Amino acid sequence: MHNEKTQKLRAIRDEVLALTNSPLYAYRKKNNFYPVIGEGDHDACIMFIGEAPGKNEALKARPFCGAAGSILDELLESAGIHRADVYITNIVKDRPPQNRDPLPQEIEIYVPFLDRQIEIIKPSVIATLGRFSMAYIMNKFNIPEQSQTIGKNHGKVFGTQASYGKIHIIPLYHPAAAIYNHSSLDTHKKDFAVLKQFAI
Repeated sequence: MHNEKTQKLRAIRDEVLALTNSPLYAYRKKNNFYPVIGEGDHDACIMFIGEAPGKNEALKARPFCGAAGSILDELLESAGIHRADVYITNIVKDRPPQNRDPLPQEIEIYVPFLDRQIEIIKPSVIATLGRFSMAYIMNKFNIPEQSQTIGKNHGKVFGTQASYGKIHIIPLYHPAAAIYNHSSLDTHKKDFAVLKQFAI
């Protein structure tokens, strides 16, 4: 089963590499960036979804390997979760210029790949990192609180149904927020503590 999942995820990687109709493709090629598909356990119980890769990520083809990644590692550790046991990806697989927010048309072109990743990995928990991934996932799973801000929803557990069974959605602030506001780290850690009950 694991090997079958790996093959399907590799197919996604190959398709994104060849995604010439992406508005971010030319920027990727010009800067010798790579798309960032995701990494982690293909049978993960918990799947983290961020917004888009930053510069470090696009150079290394790895999600959350820069400053925000260091904070994510610290937050995972605070919840007693090993990074190797989760799966980490982003909505948008290519880096937007100057780390700007992803545009609606960029999100639209990449979400089919994310939807396939969810179906392949079949996590029982999706933890969204930041408001863009929260908005997309809560809308996708038709959660009534989708219209509320991340300030209202962060750290809460929303139960819903995926095609493969029961699933929990947990909106979290993006780890990058703690880079600019280090005092928010306690809030992040409190939110991440909610994940302990789901960690295997």
